[in-house]
Amino acid sequence: MPSRNRYYHGPASEHFDGTRFFNPGQPSTDRGLVDILRWRLTSAAAHWPKSVAVTTAKPDGRVSGLRITMVGHASTLIQVAGVNILTDPVWSERTGPVSFMGPMRVTKPGIDFDDLPPIDAVLLSHSHYDHLDVATLRRLHRVHSPLMVMPLGNDVIVRAAVPGARCVIGDWWDRLVIQDGTTTTLTPANHWSNRWPTDVRMSLWGGHYLSTPAGSLWFAGDTGYGDGRIFQQIRRHCGQVDLALIPIGAYEPRWFMAAQHVHPAEAVQIFRDIEASRALGIHWGTFQLTNEAREAPRLALAASVSAATIPSNRFLAAQPGGVYDVW
Repeated sequence: MPSRNRYYHGPASEHFDGTRFFNPGQPSTDRGLVDILRWRLTSAAAHWPKSVAVTTAKPDGRVSGLRITMVGHASTLIQVAGVNILTDPVWSERTGPVSFMGPMRVTKPGIDFDDLPPIDAVLLSHSHYDHLDVATLRRLHRVHSPLMVMPLGNDVIVRAAVPGARCVIGDWWDRLVIQDGTTTTLTPANHWSNRWPTDVRMSLWGGHYLSTPAGSLWFAGDTGYGDGRIFQQIRRHCGQVDLALIPIGAYEPRWFMAAQHVHPAEAVQIFRDIEASRALGIHWGTFQLTNEAREAPRLALAASVSAATIPSNRFLAAQPGGVYDVW
């Protein structure tokens, strides 16, 4: 019987049932209309400002060490060992299926698009609109023609929207070459995917563990904590990480979001689980997706870092336009 999956055709595995991907042994991320109505009718979202001032950065062309420049949400510029990499790039004003729908930006991108250095690669974590923005990918392809690296099935979405895109795909734990000496290992995440109501969990989600001559970096993508097992597996499989990019926002209300997005206290636990030297908190303060106030993730992260007796400079909430040198 032919698979009903429009993006990926492959054998069943411990996280793929032949039609849909899933998080083995973890709480379900599936939410129906009743759950959405309960969320909207029983709780209120905090008021966010319409805009927050950002001082944009102008990156150097190449960096020999390891530097992160925060763009906003899950979009960062990684400059490492002379290679320039973007994570989940979104320069659009809204995140949604069309340009006039979806949450609007509160902070403009921390780097003006025309100030980007040559982009060698794009790391995509999953297909949600606030992470896989085809309008931005088209612009990047036209100007930079980067290699685009992503989990299974996402390439079908990208190729349909960006003809000629150079796509590399993999399953969890696959190691993919970006350039000589620079690789990414696709890591598990407790999350889900969709573009429409009819394609839920038909493309895979995950994170990226970068190995480079100038150090290691882990981009977690979107994830819930669950039982924490996957983060211990990542530490065992990939080794020590110099810098982790961990999401800290879009977590309220917890009964709805816990399976798919971590609270800042859980982000600190992930930091400890993977034994990162340093971390930056991402996925906060750019698009209002959930109920918490804009500054709540930053404040909760600082409180959780302090409670865990971790030096405050080891895990910071990254600000748009912020430049963070590891070495």
